[in-house]
This record gives sequence, structure tokens and C-alpha cells, in this order.
Amino acid sequence: MSFEVTILGSGAALPTLQRNPTSQYVICNDRHILIDCGEGTQIQIRKMGIKLQRINHILISHLHGDHFFGLVGLLSSMHLLGRDSGLTIYGPEELEAIVRSQLEIGGARLNFDIAFEKLNGRDSRCIFEDNLLEIHVFPLTHRIPTNGFVIREKQKERNLIGEVFRASGLSLMAIPKFRKGEDYIDEAGVTHEASQYTYAPKRAKAYAYCSDTAYEESIIPHIAGVDLLYHEATFTEKYVDRAKATYHSTAREAATIASKAEVKRLILGHLSARFESGAEHAREAGEIFQPVQVVEDGDIFTL
Repeated sequence: MSFEVTILGSGAALPTLQRNPTSQYVICNDRHILIDCGEGTQIQIRKMGIKLQRINHILISHLHGDHFFGLVGLLSSMHLLGRDSGLTIYGPEELEAIVRSQLEIGGARLNFDIAFEKLNGRDSRCIFEDNLLEIHVFPLTHRIPTNGFVIREKQKERNLIGEVFRASGLSLMAIPKFRKGEDYIDEAGVTHEASQYTYAPKRAKAYAYCSDTAYEESIIPHIAGVDLLYHEATFTEKYVDRAKATYHSTAREAATIASKAEVKRLILGHLSARFESGAEHAREAGEIFQPVQVVEDGDIFTL
């Protein structure tokens, strides 16, 4: 099963011809998740050949417009294309009233249900869980309540070595124990070790998304060791004072967080429109942490 992150928008508040406002599409074990929904997100979804009706979870980090102004348009397009299955939107407490009032004022009646899971920007908790993955939220430090997210695969069970098990003549009752890594005691009292009949599955992977935030080491326990970390890097060190004033991060600060959290890979985004490229961001971050990459709209990262 796949675990991929597609960058729909890599820019900050002011869109450019090269960078759309923030949005990402994550597919993890056939769960389809949209993170943030800046203006123009649905156009990006179409350009990249993503089937928007598959999206069943939408995570909104905070209520600055470049992170949610595309949401009502996306929902309207889902309706026009015949959607009848519900979806869940996770976001700040005020988001439901904003979305429902926009739809109501415009006279729109959706043919599908929307469930809103309210986030307060202070709590860290699991907001979704099924048999294949978990989604966790944790607080960031920005001018308004803002959330970060971690999408984690659940560790799969061990894989049965079919020919070895069949040759053993053991009862089928042993299989569930073996797959959980537990030993099995047969009718004669003989212990059979799970490692003899199974092999370990691939290690479960995790993706962390740090939306707009000042440098804040309290997030490290929430993102520690993830396979891929997205961290905003609106500015370079030349504009560190501006970063502090606006509660954003520099590329160097993002790399420092990645290093201290011991993540596997770092990707940087939410670049200010003043930058024509991410070359300086990559250079500054690369002095602190590797591997690092500045994202571009359309980039796809496989975990």
C-alpha cells in the first residue's frame, strides 16, 4: 500500500505564478486526506489528476485565508460532480460557522453530509483512527491558534511463511498468534516461536506537517523520528526579524527542529512571495540538516 504526499501549493499568503497557497494531498493506505485548502486548491487537484471525490478527510491547520479560502469552492465542486458520500473536516472551532454561512448565503445545498471535528489549537491528541492509520494533532505557535498534524501508519502484523507453516502441521489456530508475534503452544505442550513461521512486516511510517509557526521546540516530541517532515520556512535568515514579528520560521530554524527531532527527511514550503526561488532556503537549511528539499507545486514524495 502506498504513502505519498503531493504538494498542491507551496507558497505563503500572496500567490505567485509559480506557487499557489498552501495545500497538500496525502494518500496513505487508500485513505485520501487533504491538508489545508488555500485559494485555487481544486484547480491544482485537477491539474495533477487527483480524483477529488476520493478525499474523505480534510485537515485545516488555522484560519488564515491562505490555508482555507479554497474550501467552500472545493465543497461546491464536489456537490456539482454528484458526491453523495460524507466527509469530515477537522479544523478550528469557528470553521463550521464560516463554511455553513457561506453555503447558506449563496443558496447552496450540498447532497452530502459534512461532519466537523473542532480543534482548539491547544490540545495534542488522536483525531482519527482506523485499522490502518492514525491522525494526530498538536499545537503550533502562530498569531492565531494553529495546529500541526502527524499521519501515522499502524504497524502491520507479521507475514506468515506459508510453506513453513504448512509443513509444520500446526493448527490454523496458531496463525493469529504468529501474526501478532506471539508464540504458540501445541497440544503436546511444545512451544513454537513466531519467528520460525513469520517474518517482520515493513516498518510503519509517519508524516508530520508543521504549518505556520514560530520556532518552537515543544513540537519536537510530537514529530520525533518521522520519515518525512514538512516545516514552513517562510523566510531566510536575512529576514529573521520579520519571521519573529509574524510568528513564522526561517529555513535555518526549520532545519534545527528537524535535526533535534531526528527526522529522516525534511521538506520546506510556505515561501514568501519575495523569493524567486528556494535556493537560499535550501542552502541555509542544508548547513544544519540533510537531506532537505524546498518543495515546488506538483512535487510528490513517497514514504
